[in-house]
Amino acid sequence: MKTESTPGTLKRRVACSFVLILLSIAAALPRAAAEVNTKPLALKGERAFPNLRFRMPVNFTHAGDGSNRIFVGDQWGVIHVFPNDQKVKKTTKFLDFEKKVVYKPKQNEEGFLGLAFHPKYKTNGQFFVYYTTRDAPQTSVISRFRVSKDDPNKADPDSEQELMRIKEPFWNHNGGTIAFGPDGYLYVALGDGGSAKDPMGNGQNLSTILGTILRIDVDHHDQGKAYAVPKDNPFVDRKGARPEIWAYGLRNPWRIAFDRKTGDLWCGDVGQDLWEEIDIITRGGNYGWNRREGKHKFGPKGVGPNDHMIDPIWEYDHKTGKSITGGHVHRGKRLPQLEGGYLYADYVSGKIWALWYDKKSGKVTANRPIQDKMLPIITFGEDEQGNTYFTDYFGMINRFVSTEK
Repeated sequence: MKTESTPGTLKRRVACSFVLILLSIAAALPRAAAEVNTKPLALKGERAFPNLRFRMPVNFTHAGDGSNRIFVGDQWGVIHVFPNDQKVKKTTKFLDFEKKVVYKPKQNEEGFLGLAFHPKYKTNGQFFVYYTTRDAPQTSVISRFRVSKDDPNKADPDSEQELMRIKEPFWNHNGGTIAFGPDGYLYVALGDGGSAKDPMGNGQNLSTILGTILRIDVDHHDQGKAYAVPKDNPFVDRKGARPEIWAYGLRNPWRIAFDRKTGDLWCGDVGQDLWEEIDIITRGGNYGWNRREGKHKFGPKGVGPNDHMIDPIWEYDHKTGKSITGGHVHRGKRLPQLEGGYLYADYVSGKIWALWYDKKSGKVTANRPIQDKMLPIITFGEDEQGNTYFTDYFGMINRFVSTEK
């Protein structure tokens, strides 16, 4: 039997149809963004060592020798050492090699950029540095030094053994982090050689080490080298490829760090025109530059998503910030609310975040801002217990404290 529709019935049908259309549209949209927790963390920054101030503190680390000492390297070429005591009033110069280092404030991507202590430093006294040398134009050096036999707070300045020289076409995009992985090998983050937009195409060229992360064995050496190439490096047997390369397709990785719990290698890669990115680095991975910037095509030879290139796990555009400062995953006992969060910042906007990533689902679950005063953050670092610190352009060492009442 045919029934007549009343005006009220028609209105209800139209409303239901409209709701169904909205639900269909919502289901078709990407859901990840809606599921990411962006609630600000109840944290702020404070001076960690209020009596100390440095010139461009670009390295903050520890020796892993049980001494709980802090080592801070400035970009000019001096490493300071001091006890992990908030009341400390002065430092000791562990190593001053400023006469060997090129640093010009107007070309501020050169200088002393990387510091890493050997995993067996307690017994062998070896540490490694990455710096731009004065004795050749636009050339970076990776060297080994040793601690003095007479004083644990002094390095032997005459002990330098050069491992590698890296010629660069321009003064910028030097990368510079050096870090030992859980496997005992030294990883080296290198930029694409500089200028803008990778004019020489280094990012996708396996015959150069620019725009890559290297993996080398500093405990052995191959013929003609001061180091050895691990046999399981991904491009050892590829004709024309540099065997030291672990991953490639990077623009200016500032910085890389291993998660001390999982061993994952995190990287903050500084963008070009529009996008800053965070990557998790894997063996043989191609991270897209200069065919892709973040998750997007880049340049006249740009390509879309593909099986040969790995997209970042997170990106942000230049309305948010313009130069990422990569950090590390927090594993310290201070501030348990940061456990498992990747700390990073933007040097230009001064914003700071903690990001959580679910490796099983491949999704970021939280990207929570830390509402601190805007600071140009140079680098992050850990003490021996895994607690987080960060340094700024004004020469201060900072840490996070809770604002919860």
